[in-house]
Order: sequence, then C-alpha cells, then structure tokens
Amino acid sequence: MTPNDTKPSAVTVRGLVKHYGETRALDGVDLEVREGTVMGVLGPNGAGKTTLVRILSTLLTPDAGHATVAGYDVVRQPRQLRRVIGLTGQYASVDEKLPGWENLYLIGRLLDLPRKEARARADELLERFSLTEAARRPARTYSGGMRRRLDLAASMIGRPAVLYLDEPTTGLDPRTRNEVWDEVKAMVGDGVTVLLTTQYMEEAEQLASELTVVDRGKVIANGAVEELKAKVGGRTLRVRPADPLQLRPLAGMLDELGITGLAATTVDTKAGSLLVPVLSDEQLTAAVGAVTARGITISSITTELPSLDEVFLSLTGHRASAPQDARPADSREEVAV
Repeated sequence: MTPNDTKPSAVTVRGLVKHYGETRALDGVDLEVREGTVMGVLGPNGAGKTTLVRILSTLLTPDAGHATVAGYDVVRQPRQLRRVIGLTGQYASVDEKLPGWENLYLIGRLLDLPRKEARARADELLERFSLTEAARRPARTYSGGMRRRLDLAASMIGRPAVLYLDEPTTGLDPRTRNEVWDEVKAMVGDGVTVLLTTQYMEEAEQLASELTVVDRGKVIANGAVEELKAKVGGRTLRVRPADPLQLRPLAGMLDELGITGLAATTVDTKAGSLLVPVLSDEQLTAAVGAVTARGITISSITTELPSLDEVFLSLTGHRASAPQDARPADSREEVAV
C-alpha cells in the first residue's frame, strides 16, 4: 500500500460515457484521484482527456456513468461544485483588454468574494505568480508565459479544493514551463488536488504521483509512474566495456547463457555499450556476474527504466503526440485534446 492509498478520494469517476454523434469520446472511463495528489492523465490528441475535464468541471453532461468531485455530484450539484474547483485550459482564458489585477478582481467578485477580500486575493496571487510589476498593464501586453501564470492565478482565486490543468504548458518555452511546474508543486503542497492532462512525458514525471493512460476514450493503464514502467518492460542493464571490440562477443555470450529470457541483447555501437533486458533482481545479478566472470574490463554498468514515452508507445502502439482520426467539424472543439 502506498501513502496515497490511505488518503480519501477527491475525484471518483465510474463508467463515464460521452458521445459526439457516432464518435465515442469517452467509453466507460473509471478514475480515482486522492486528496492532495496529482493525477496525470496521458493520451494522444483525440483520446478524450479534454472531454473528461469538461465533464468534471460541469461544462458538459455525460451520456452515462457517474462522477463526484469534492463530494459533489457533477450532474446533480453543479452550482456547489463550481465553488470548489479551478480550471486552467489549453489556452489563455483571461480578458486581454483588462489589466492583470482587474482580471483577478473581477473573477473574485464573480465568485461572491467581498470587495476587500477580492482585492487582497488579487494582490496576493499577483505577488505569488511574480506578476506584481505588470499588474496594471493590459493582459494583451503579457508574454505567453506571463499570461499562463495569470491563468493559473485566476484558477486559484476561489481557493479551489480540486484544480484541473488541461495541458497547462502547451506552447511554453522550457524556462516558463519549469516556472509553471514549480507553482503547481506549491499548490499541491498547500493541499490542492490536481488532475493534470498532458502529452509531455517529462511533465507527467515531474508532477504526477499516479498516472492514467487514456486512448480512444478508454483507460488502458493506470498506476504509479514506476509501476507503469515496470509493467511495460522491466529494466535495461547498460554495460559499457572499456574495449569497444568486446561489444559483440560479450553480447553473444549473454544471449547464449539465456540469462534474461527476454529479447536479445542489443549492441549500441554509437554509445559503445550493450543493452541487456532484465525483469528481476536475480536476472540482474546473473547478468553482472556473467560479465565480470569473463574477465572483461568494464568502464560502467547502469540500470535504466523505460521512459514514459516508451511506456506509452508500448501500451498504445503510437506516441503520445501522434494524430488521431479526424473528428466531425461541429464537435472538434469539444473532443480535441
């Protein structure tokens, strides 16, 4: 049992279904997110990630299934639910004609915050997201990263218990992406529960404690990051002999011994190393023992788990950024992720 297993659920989804004509955007999705954690939802374009977020934020009604967020039913209690959630979509949603401060103040008032509290909250969040100096400038003058931070600040005005981040760093440069990641980590540290949809494998590894992989409207895998990696392909032992001429003889010897019982040893001539697939500690020990018993001088031995991109490729047959079948024009906005 992991520490997260002992926490109560903030989001529970059972059998969620959503159609757009003949397109089944969600096909019986089950999902559970523990309080104070980040659930990463991975999937390619068209997998159903954004449709899931829209339903959980009461912007869409499911055709079947059931979902509760922070104890509220998404269909029967939408007004109560909207008061305890925040949403940052794929694109900036603030009013670009208004200054940053006025955007935040307006949202605070729409959430029924008293004027004094709305002002204080706007000031607090502008400082937290390093936007104080730009507070009185129209949002249209902000850089892409600044607008993204303003979007995140807007989603936090009401102190949400659950925050939906739908591909929050799409189009951002690496430095700004890291800044957004830092803010998300700080939110989780404050006890916020986050549902994160992303196509960036690095983003999922940085932020998520658990992952759900969605493809064509179905959940095809879930679990902790390391669990999914282990399920897909175990570990790879990378052996680099001091003499590159020993690469192929060493690979042949390992294959003849049949230590791993998996795919054949791969020779990476460019890196000057062997890649040996192993599933267990026993196989790892046997492989290392066989190498050293040969008396071959080794410059390095390391073990590697498969990357999340390799996990996704193994599970779905395509990479997370692979395009999916075209959607009907009248429903593209609602199912595109």
